Amino acid sequence: MGSQQLSTINYPLSINFGSKKIDFLVEYSARKTLGITVTPDLDVLVKAPIDSSLDKIKEKLLKKAAWIIKQQSFFLSFHPKTPARRYIGGETHLYLGRQYILQINNGELKIENKEKETVILKGKFLNVYTSDKSRVKQLVELWYLEKAKEKFRRIANPIVEKFGTRHKLSTINFPLSIRKMPTRWGSCTPKGKIILNPELIKAPKGCIEYVIIHELCHLVYHDHTQKFLDLQTKEMPDWEKWKSKLENLLA
Repeated sequence: MGSQQLSTINYPLSINFGSKKIDFLVEYSARKTLGITVTPDLDVLVKAPIDSSLDKIKEKLLKKAAWIIKQQSFFLSFHPKTPARRYIGGETHLYLGRQYILQINNGELKIENKEKETVILKGKFLNVYTSDKSRVKQLVELWYLEKAKEKFRRIANPIVEKFGTRHKLSTINFPLSIRKMPTRWGSCTPKGKIILNPELIKAPKGCIEYVIIHELCHLVYHDHTQKFLDLQTKEMPDWEKWKSKLENLLA
């Protein structure tokens, strides 16, 4: 058999639904039904039979518009909203949901008889010790990354163990990975690898737990169906509270 014909309309298309504008992309192929998908990056993709008219596609989109907006809103909760922070003395920076004041100390800190560049959280201050102020941002980001590696695993381990036991999923399939993602707080691979955005370390512990549980639930239900939501509620009854906190993080 020959390869399946596939064509994509690459120019922008959109419909208006009330005050909302919904942009979408169309892929034509040798299929019988028209399907609509909302991606985690908030893109709306329409997969349509080759003979589908644009009017028919827009008509179907209007019927599904409320669902599309709901899905985009759902995925938006996983999009980092942290605005750019300045790395100067007096600027505030978040860590586990609390604000800390950046304090730059001119010079390195003596640790075990050696002068070292370092970052130390003390009281309400995030202290950076360096002789080179141009390195403050890099030092703080490295500190966040190290804290993310330490805290995420500590938070995730008991959750993963309980979830794996309840659903007869071996915890050996749950390696935890940390990776910067421009539009998502977390993701999960089909093989059970949980990936978390290090920026999540700035959110409260409950938000981190929520993202971990959300991704674990995808190992049982891949789509955001009612069964998925029921499972998420069973695992974390107050997940909506933490989802709301995450959505408004530094907004």
